[in-house]
Amino acid sequence: MNPNKEWSRRNFLKTTSAAGTFAVMNPFSAFAQKTYDIDPKVAAIVAQSFAIDTHNHMDVPFDGAEFDAQAVPLSNELHKSGFKAISMTFCVDRPKLNYEGEAFKRFITTLDKHDQILRANGIKRVLNSRDLLHAKKASKPVVIQSVEGGHFLEGKLERLEFAYNRGLRHLGLLHDAQSAYPLGDIYTNPSQFGGLTPLGIEVVTACEKSGILVDLAHCSDEAINDALEKMSKPAIISHTGLNTQLGNDQRMAKMMMPRLISKQQAKIVAEAGGVIGVRTHLVETPTEMAQHIAALCDIVGTRHVSIGTDSRMAVQKGGNARGLTNQFWHTSAQGFFYTLVDAMLKIGFTKEEILNIGGGN
Repeated sequence: MNPNKEWSRRNFLKTTSAAGTFAVMNPFSAFAQKTYDIDPKVAAIVAQSFAIDTHNHMDVPFDGAEFDAQAVPLSNELHKSGFKAISMTFCVDRPKLNYEGEAFKRFITTLDKHDQILRANGIKRVLNSRDLLHAKKASKPVVIQSVEGGHFLEGKLERLEFAYNRGLRHLGLLHDAQSAYPLGDIYTNPSQFGGLTPLGIEVVTACEKSGILVDLAHCSDEAINDALEKMSKPAIISHTGLNTQLGNDQRMAKMMMPRLISKQQAKIVAEAGGVIGVRTHLVETPTEMAQHIAALCDIVGTRHVSIGTDSRMAVQKGGNARGLTNQFWHTSAQGFFYTLVDAMLKIGFTKEEILNIGGGN
C-alpha cells in the first residue's frame, strides 16, 4: 500500500486520551473490551472514529406481513458492530412496481416502520452535522435516513420537501429498476439518455438546495459526470469498489463489474470533492476488504474513501439473516468495524487514515 498522508480531520476529532481512558469513558470501547476482548488499540480507534457506514439496509415488509419493531435489535447490533452511525437505506423498486402511486405508498410505509424501529431502540435520526457531532460526543448510535432510488418522487419534485421533513438526508438517485419517471442511466442497463435526464438534473439541483446528500451509486459514468457538472457541493457514491479488485469468484466478479468504478472515474469524483464507499461484495475476509480500501486510497487518497457495506445491520428476530453486517466475517466473533479496523492496522493503515475513512473526511 502507498498510504496517502493528505487527510483532513475536523478539529473536534483531535484527542490525546490514552486507550485505557477510552475503555472507561466511551461506551463503545468499554462494550467492545468487556464483551469481545478486542485489542485496546483497535477499541481506542473505534472510540475516536465517527464510524459511519454509508450504505446499510433496513428493509421492512410493504404488505400486511407480521411486523414487530420491538423484535428488531438495531441498537444491540450497532453497538456490537462498532459503527456509531449508518446511512439507513431501503429501496421501493423491489418487488416490481405495478401502478402509479405504489412507489410513494411503499416509501411512506417504510418510513413509518423505520419510525417504530427507532423508537423501540431508543435511536434518533441525525438531521444535520451538529446532531452528528453531538451523537459522537455522547457515544450514542444514530442513523442518517436514506433511500435508494428516486422512484417515490414519481415526477413530483415537491415530494423532496415532504421527504426532507420526514428526516430524509441522503438520496440515492437511481437503483436497479428504471423509474416510471426516469432520472438517468443505470450502470447495469444499456444507455438510454446519455447520462441524467432533465428531471434527474432538476432533482440533483433541488437536493442541493434542500440539504439532501446526493448519492450517485447505480449511476452510469455519464450520469455521474452530468451530476457533478451541475453540483456545487460534494456528492457520494455510497457503495462500490475499484474495478481492478475482483476477488476470487469469477462468476460474482462478472456480475459485479458494471457496478464497480474505474480508476479514472474515481479520480473525477474525488476531484469534485466527492467520497466513494467501498462495499463488502467480492471480499471474503477482513484482510481482503482492507486491501480493497487501500487500493482505492492509493488512487484518490483517504479524504475521498468511506465504508459502505451494502449489508443489513438488523432484521426482525426470526427473519432472513442473509447479509447481516455483524455476521459477515465468519472467522470473527467481533463486530464488523472492530474486525475491519484490526485488519486495516495489520496491512499498514495508520490511526489517522482509519479515522479519516471512518467518517472524519
